[in-house]
Amino acid sequence: MRFRNLLPLLLLSALAFAESHPVALKAARLFDGTANQTVSPGLVVVENGKITQVGGTAPAGAEIVDLGDATLLPGLIDAHTHLTYPFSMDRYLSEYHDLRTTSAEKAFEAGAIARITLLAGFTTVRNVGAAEWIDVGLRNAINRGLTDGPRILTAGIALGTTGGHCDPTDGWTAAAAPNEPDYRQGIANSPDEFRHAVRYMLKHGADLIKVCATGGVLSLTDDVDTPQLTQDELNALIDEAHSLHRKVAAHAHGDTGARRAVLAGIDSIEHGSFLKDDTLDLMKSKGTYLVPTLIAPASLLENFDKGMKVPERIKEKARAAASSVNVTFRHAVERGVNIGFGTDAGVYEHGQNAREFELMVANGATPALALRAATSADADLLGIADRVGTIEKGKLADLVAVPGDPLHDISTMRKVFFVMKEGKIYRNGSPR
Repeated sequence: MRFRNLLPLLLLSALAFAESHPVALKAARLFDGTANQTVSPGLVVVENGKITQVGGTAPAGAEIVDLGDATLLPGLIDAHTHLTYPFSMDRYLSEYHDLRTTSAEKAFEAGAIARITLLAGFTTVRNVGAAEWIDVGLRNAINRGLTDGPRILTAGIALGTTGGHCDPTDGWTAAAAPNEPDYRQGIANSPDEFRHAVRYMLKHGADLIKVCATGGVLSLTDDVDTPQLTQDELNALIDEAHSLHRKVAAHAHGDTGARRAVLAGIDSIEHGSFLKDDTLDLMKSKGTYLVPTLIAPASLLENFDKGMKVPERIKEKARAAASSVNVTFRHAVERGVNIGFGTDAGVYEHGQNAREFELMVANGATPALALRAATSADADLLGIADRVGTIEKGKLADLVAVPGDPLHDISTMRKVFFVMKEGKIYRNGSPR
């Protein structure tokens, strides 16, 4: 009996020893998340899930992980994902699947998507809209160690107006939706209703608020650039969220709706397809982030050519957004607007998030700016810069590696072969 009682203590001691064992990651170079260049060679020492040393020589007794001719970077951040929405080439078949699938099945689908995203090098995501609180459950399950996935900050159900881009019954007949959605489904139509909706989302586990300030590409009944909230509604919504110490992201393609959101104090504009230069100047002066999601319209056009089944009206809106957003992004970069990294994952196939880097560089960003967007800039935008986003002593050990030097060839960001999150290695393959 005495030996049986000692066994748990011995196991705990062994685990404690394992946790305190330092691991030294070595690579040809390192990008710390803040600079315009890499440093060579790269060395990071990890212990108990945190970074304890950057540079120098590995401490005696450390386990050495030699990554070779590669670049170590901070774990990547995607500030605009939809992990609970599987990609589909048939929008209506996807909606039918959604109606016929239980919440439990959707949760398993989301869990598989979360793992794909993590293995692609994205150790943190901001999920900006989901149904049935599946994103909240997924976040909690990952935090409890029940499944693998990135660190998730989630908006829960996105907020919008009746008939707008975030209305879950957009395009339905009155007979199909006899009960109009209300604040519990994210729909509100006055300043007070939006305050109520904010409180409701935060009550049920949202980390932040997402609002549809303009029309969208994939919704049926609105124009892509029309404003959908009044100035007073946006003022109330953002004031309520900020009073409760939560950030707010605005889906906004059109200039008028985006400008209203910026004037109200929004933290980020998502997409920003048709922003005018004076609105970009306003964003610069206020420190508002632009999260351009260039991959979303680009991938839609590619998939239209491959036979994606969507109504012609949606194709027209996608073409309009795609023809404008690259120009907007170039102007934003030229003006020094804060640039975040987000992809609208779910509009395209999950796991391909890193294509956004190439599109950013092709449209005016330097490779270093694109990399900072997905590391230190996104960490600042999400309010977690004290924990992640840079490689420095005391930060969580979220680290990825890619072959070669992404500052010379940004496409190598699609070739992540090493992924560590909080000191745990989830992927350690060979450079491709």
